[in-house]
Amino acid sequence: MRQLLSRTYPADPDLFPAPHPPGALGAGGGPAPVGATPRAPATPAGGAPAAGEVSEAGLAAASWVIYRIRQRFRYSYDGPAWDLSHRLVALPPARHGDQRAARGELVVSAPGARTDWRRGPDGARIANVTLGQVPPVLDFDVDAVVARGPASRWPALPASALTGRRLLAPTGLTAPDSHLSAVARRLASADPFATASRCCAWVHENIAYRPGTTSVATTAAEAAAGGAGVCQDQAHVMIALCRAAGLPARYVLGHMVGDGESHAWVEVLVPDGWAPPPPGPPPTATSDHGWAAALAAWAPDLPQPGPTGATSAQPGGAGAVAVAFDPCHDRLADRRYVTIAVGRDYRDVMPTSGVYTGSGRGVLTTSQLVEVVALGPAGPDVGEAAGRGVPAGQARAAVPDAAA
Repeated sequence: MRQLLSRTYPADPDLFPAPHPPGALGAGGGPAPVGATPRAPATPAGGAPAAGEVSEAGLAAASWVIYRIRQRFRYSYDGPAWDLSHRLVALPPARHGDQRAARGELVVSAPGARTDWRRGPDGARIANVTLGQVPPVLDFDVDAVVARGPASRWPALPASALTGRRLLAPTGLTAPDSHLSAVARRLASADPFATASRCCAWVHENIAYRPGTTSVATTAAEAAAGGAGVCQDQAHVMIALCRAAGLPARYVLGHMVGDGESHAWVEVLVPDGWAPPPPGPPPTATSDHGWAAALAAWAPDLPQPGPTGATSAQPGGAGAVAVAFDPCHDRLADRRYVTIAVGRDYRDVMPTSGVYTGSGRGVLTTSQLVEVVALGPAGPDVGEAAGRGVPAGQARAAVPDAAA
């Protein structure tokens, strides 16, 4: 019998990192995912606070950040299973705006597994894993390092993306009903960024975050009618509103530092002349302080960037940029967010799914930890507050480039 595997997130305290104290994100001494080696709290040179203990405000204002993502997808089978074909979207793209993948690794616990990689239509790195005989417990372990900065920039796209049907046409999960169409008409204006901002605020005010009220198959119209859902539903409703208002929009799968689960938000495409500056401090002479040393320690295979001033401008006039909105929090996405993949809706970037043959039932549990491992200065007032960049003793050996 052919079985389907889909995503579930049981609240198992043994598999999920414990909540961090208020105001602390991804503290270095927090619990690691199952099977991972816990990292000792880092003590940066100069006595500054460890990067992993930065506050939300400090992270949002940082000129550059380096993150480490560790994630496990564990499937347990209560009977025989074979001929597994599994799909994973868990490693970040080589580049996304000011975000660059420094390294990425996917390890499958079964020695006989074969992994093939392909790139999705919107740039997602998709792993296809096949396995003849499935063991009772099968783990997919992800370990990635991502760098953002030192100059903030939105992802750039060609101008043709503003009129292409791919991000304007409704999908099964984002098709608006008459109610959402009417809301979109009321929110629309000649200013695309203002329209997107109003759509984001409307979703935040009208779709309460309430786990357990929806499923991965819930549509935007259903979530809007129920007035509740999770971040996936809020993203789908905002996408439905934006597309109905004539704005191309795409679903983002990613992480927030310190979150126990993956997060979802929205990118809205606007002409780059209409885009606001990305959140974060404006580039200064000290924005890249410690950046080269941090890259050398955590991402030695990435090319060193040029001067901050040479990389801080938005792409020029005729193109488009993808402005990231989080309707769950009603704000623009900043340094607290790490992008894994973008697509038309959740189905395009579903983190884990697959099929197998057998009578056994596969049950999924997940664990995840997203840490800040190095952090740049927050602004000109930080100046020479050196050492916050690279925690002492945290040098790393060369790792493969994450580009697929």
